[in-house]
Parts: sequence; structure tokens; C-alpha cells
Amino acid sequence: MNAESITELTELDKRIVRVLQGEFPLVAEPYKTLAEQVGVSEETFLERVKAMQETKKIRKMGAVLCHREVGFKANVLVAWEVPEGRLDEIARHMAASPSVTHCYDRNTAPGWPYNLYTMVHGHSREECEQVVKALGRECNVSNHVMLYSKHEWKKTAMRYFMENE
Repeated sequence: MNAESITELTELDKRIVRVLQGEFPLVAEPYKTLAEQVGVSEETFLERVKAMQETKKIRKMGAVLCHREVGFKANVLVAWEVPEGRLDEIARHMAASPSVTHCYDRNTAPGWPYNLYTMVHGHSREECEQVVKALGRECNVSNHVMLYSKHEWKKTAMRYFMENE
């Protein structure tokens, strides 16, 4: 591919982005199914996705966990105060926990010393609290605040190139 073909989003790229924003097919060859929806070969589809990733047109692709639909009844956002020099190490450890679905760092603010956030899911509030206690012990981090969800809002993401719908 030449540089010009990956600088601008083509109509094909926009069609690819549209199908990537929809339901991901739960089949043996999901990209082949998506490519068929766009009207190209799987090889072409994957080449365009890779080119858009390399040029930062697509920055991330991921799944949305509907945790209640898979049996988790409780979740808590935990804000941790982590020593700056250990942030990466502790974040890696916490992110490896099967109960943690999100793990990211944030800047602190006056009166708010927390710089690492984890989303912990469990079958009960008690299970979430046990996970948080264990993570704190394993990482030798004690200062944290637990922010429980009171309501689950509909999970939506930005949708691009949808003007024809």
C-alpha cells in the first residue's frame, strides 16, 4: 500500500469501521464474516484494519462486558493511592486479577491522592471487598476508596460514519 492510501479514510475504511462498531460475530472466523458484510476478502479487511491501527486511525478495539448478564451482581470502582515509582508494577499485578476488568492511572488532585483505578466485579459486595482486601495486601497498598455502582447505565460507545443509517 502506498502512503496516500493510508493517510485518508476511504469509503472502504468507513464501511470497515461501521461493521467493527457493531456486534462482533461469535463464529470460528469472525473477521471473515465481517469482511463478507463489507464485500471484501478477509485478507483485504485485515490489511485495512492493520493500516488504520498503524496510522492511529483506530486506536483500540475491545469488548464491552455486560457483567450482570454473565452473573456478576456487584461491582466497585476502587481508587488506590499508589507510590509513583511502583505504579506500573502494581497496575500490572492488579490488572492480572480475573476480578479486575479495568485498570488505569489518573492524575491526583488536592484532597484526592488516588492515582490508580480498578473496576472489580464479583457475585456479591462481600466478594468484591475480599478481592480488594487481597489486592491491597498483595501489593502492600492500604489507602484506597471503594465507589460502588448504584445504577448501571446503558453502555454505549461513539459510533462513526453512521450517517447512512
